[in-house]
Amino acid sequence: MKYSSLPLLLIVLFTSCSSNDSSDYEELPLLNERRLAGGETTVFINTSNAYGTPAPNLSAPDLALHLTGDQIFEFVYVTPPNPINGGLGPIFNNSSCISCHPKDGRAPFPSDLNERSGFFFRISLPGIAENGGPVPVPGFGLQVQNQAVFGVKPEAKFNVTYSDITEVLADGTKVILRKPHYSLKDSYIPVPSNILISPRIGSPVFGLGLLEAIPEQDILADVDINDSNKDGIFGKANYVFDAVTKQRKLGRFGWKANTASLLEQCTAAFNNDMGITNYIFPQETGFGQSNGSDGLNSGLEISNDVADAVTFYTQTLAVSASRFHDNPEVRKGAQIFETIDCAKCHKPKQKTGNSPIKALANQTFYPYTDMLLHDMGEGLADGRPDFLANGQEWKTRPLWGIGFQYLVNGHTQFLHDGRAQNLTEAILWHGGEAQSSKDKFKQLNKKDREDLLAFLNSL
Repeated sequence: MKYSSLPLLLIVLFTSCSSNDSSDYEELPLLNERRLAGGETTVFINTSNAYGTPAPNLSAPDLALHLTGDQIFEFVYVTPPNPINGGLGPIFNNSSCISCHPKDGRAPFPSDLNERSGFFFRISLPGIAENGGPVPVPGFGLQVQNQAVFGVKPEAKFNVTYSDITEVLADGTKVILRKPHYSLKDSYIPVPSNILISPRIGSPVFGLGLLEAIPEQDILADVDINDSNKDGIFGKANYVFDAVTKQRKLGRFGWKANTASLLEQCTAAFNNDMGITNYIFPQETGFGQSNGSDGLNSGLEISNDVADAVTFYTQTLAVSASRFHDNPEVRKGAQIFETIDCAKCHKPKQKTGNSPIKALANQTFYPYTDMLLHDMGEGLADGRPDFLANGQEWKTRPLWGIGFQYLVNGHTQFLHDGRAQNLTEAILWHGGEAQSSKDKFKQLNKKDREDLLAFLNSL
């Protein structure tokens, strides 16, 4: 289905957004061009299933494979040697894909850090491993498993404390940000004093196949590590060791773009999050640890077909259409988004190239990401390098579908560890390369802030 579109005016009229007169912003025309957020994979669903629908342009065989992957994504795995969905553990974080990505969306920050949830810790030691990535922690690896099967002790439990940061907006509005401080407790062996901890939370899985199909040269075209245009925004590609090809490849997935492909992303999740061996990661998560073997020597715990079907599922979920394009507040908010330079990192438009999945090939879509790393400042820093990403750098998160999150997942928590309770807090956590945009946001009057949020919630 095609829609007529008007040209999209993207001319930035002002370099400062300190004015309190919203008439300073020239309204954008209708945003119909961006309605098809996922190109031909777009669906028009305004329900709690907005993230969980197959792409409508799949062929019949591809749809069948997608639905098979959908079933597996919801399987609850149990301890071996159960013949049905066996293989869980012996140490793990959760027992199903859907538990970390509820309704294919964003997991909430858990009320109890040590219950099963979509929250976990990536860890490492200072330095660079042989493959160019982070250095595993002896006895713990690169991820802490805080759950274990009966009779086995988890690697450790999670702990968090908070301190408050007050942000004051130009109109006097005060926003209290809660800064989390994470640590480990009750570990099965002593934790090294120099351990680096990076909290992570499960993120949405729709539209990922489109991001995987963006030509590498298109992503690299936005790299500006020397800030040649002097706008204070750099943009850096992460190159990582790809566990599938055993080669160095462009990182695309994960909070620091530390994974090159969805096949690795999915099979690593089976292994690290659920302790399930597979053809990409054939060893138990805690191999060689005193708590890391079930003693069964049962070989691969899921078949190649299972791993491939789940990967295909994450590649072929539809993207919900953006909405409310005739709303004047949304149009004004879109102009503000451009004017305060949000779009320099949250790049609206991308295109795919050729793809082995026909439904994904040669699509124009609107994810609002440049797929690059950016320094986000000390406030969001985890201090943990991941291949070329340093301890203050994070990949630009796509914004598409963000307006459906409360409807789908029942919360408005954002950022890599869910610390932001809403979009305003998420913006105020920005620093580093995004400090200027944050400062411009703080200078907006209440009406302009509300218009910007209305635009974000239309995506």
